[in-house]
Amino acid sequence: MDVLSILKTRYTTKAYDATKKIPQQQFERLLEILRLAPSSINIQPWHYFIADHQTAKERIAKALVGKYTYNAAKVLDSSHTLLFCTKADITEDHLASLLNQDDLSGRFKDEKAKQGQKDSRTGYVDYYRNEKGDIQRWAENQTFIALGQMLLAAGIEGVDATPIGGFDEQIITEELGLAEKGLIPSVILTLGYRSESDFNAKLPKSRLNKEEIFTQL
Repeated sequence: MDVLSILKTRYTTKAYDATKKIPQQQFERLLEILRLAPSSINIQPWHYFIADHQTAKERIAKALVGKYTYNAAKVLDSSHTLLFCTKADITEDHLASLLNQDDLSGRFKDEKAKQGQKDSRTGYVDYYRNEKGDIQRWAENQTFIALGQMLLAAGIEGVDATPIGGFDEQIITEELGLAEKGLIPSVILTLGYRSESDFNAKLPKSRLNKEEIFTQL
């Protein structure tokens, strides 16, 4: 596997072939890759809604109206669409759940180590909530780390993908009851296989030159 070659050829898909479906076993593999995404202090502040049939995709597409209408076809014609959500706050219940999973996974040699993890994680959360005052932004940054991992994984798996940030957040929040679940919508990701009509597949990749983005210290 040549990751550099994959990154040179993958691109943001603009049109999907609605007749092609990602095999279920491969999609489950992508979900496991997503589950294993890294995050600061392993905070995992995310939840994902999966739309793998037309009715479900239509629910997501409700938020692609007005100035976002151009994105609707990507969702409706995709094989699968994921809505990436972020926890609006890091609650005590979430912290307890993480600590319990750490324990079940065998990460603590004794109770002292467990307490140390609890105190460290709580300290970070308190810092971003009380001192930085931007815990939601910090949490959402972690969700975008997961998005980046999924985009690379899709390229490796030979699956086309489109991250979509343009959607009506209020509509999708109401449609899926996100506020009641303590979630905010962060980004939509469509997955599938490109259509022959996808103009972006034929365009050369464009990135800034390395001289513009790297500084050797």
